[in-house]
Amino acid sequence: MPASNIPIPEGPDAARLDWDDLRYLLAVARGSSLSAAARVLRVTHSTVLRRVEAMEAKLAVRLFERLRTGYVCTEAGESLRRAAEQCETLIAQAEREIVGGDTRLTGHVRVTTAHVVAMYLLPAALATFHAHHSQIEVEVRTARARVDLARREADVAIRMSADVPDTLVGRQLGQVRIRVYGWHAAPCLATIKPQSLLPLEALTRDFPWIGFDGQDRSYDRWVDTHVPSQVVVARADHFPSATALIKTGMGISILPEFVASDVPGLRALSEPIPALQSPLWMLTHVDLRNTARVRAFMQIAGNALEAALK
Repeated sequence: MPASNIPIPEGPDAARLDWDDLRYLLAVARGSSLSAAARVLRVTHSTVLRRVEAMEAKLAVRLFERLRTGYVCTEAGESLRRAAEQCETLIAQAEREIVGGDTRLTGHVRVTTAHVVAMYLLPAALATFHAHHSQIEVEVRTARARVDLARREADVAIRMSADVPDTLVGRQLGQVRIRVYGWHAAPCLATIKPQSLLPLEALTRDFPWIGFDGQDRSYDRWVDTHVPSQVVVARADHFPSATALIKTGMGISILPEFVASDVPGLRALSEPIPALQSPLWMLTHVDLRNTARVRAFMQIAGNALEAALK
């Protein structure tokens, strides 16, 4: 229903918005759609629509233009978005300061990391942490888009990156090393002696490959640069799906060592590739470094991850 046709409530609180209203407005503005906002807010598409329409009714103004390309802020919506972002910054800062002084070893720790780390490297570290602190619940969130710790979207980030923002503190857990791997029974490896490693030039020229889907990631770019397109027989969107394709024997590809070590039957075909090596960091916001449960997680889970990378 258009905002102009929505009945306008009356009374002293009719046009008063609360922070929850502003969260919905920010999510729609950033995602440019109701469905994107619903995913971020973990609610249904219809809930977001109702909240947007209710805000427009309260203020008696249209906040978004509903275009074919998505939701775009009107002048009024843009003004409210800027105010909401200022509120978000202040609220997040206050939350960090409050949580930062929390000395309880109970509650939640929200962790964000890449899907491949969450799938292959993190579970054993979480089990170790749980054995020490069973009353702390760990929530793991995986996303390709980088999560903002300053906005309290997570408490701890585990990142494969050499780029560490100044607002975050933590520790380097080790190096993620990447090699070329194949399936031990793959027909293309039948003539290669067991345990032998081959030069990258030979591997990229003489064998069928599992490529990646061309997103702007370092390993996507490496494969596209070094592997001729005519030897690529299939493409995967991430390392776990590449692993599944390698196990069929149809081709070889690059994988982190911690992935390959978790899959019996994978065979290393190259030395670690220096251009693809990346540090693994465990980070938190500077305001949360003294929070007891965050500090405990970073110490215990961090030690377990460090040991796994050696």
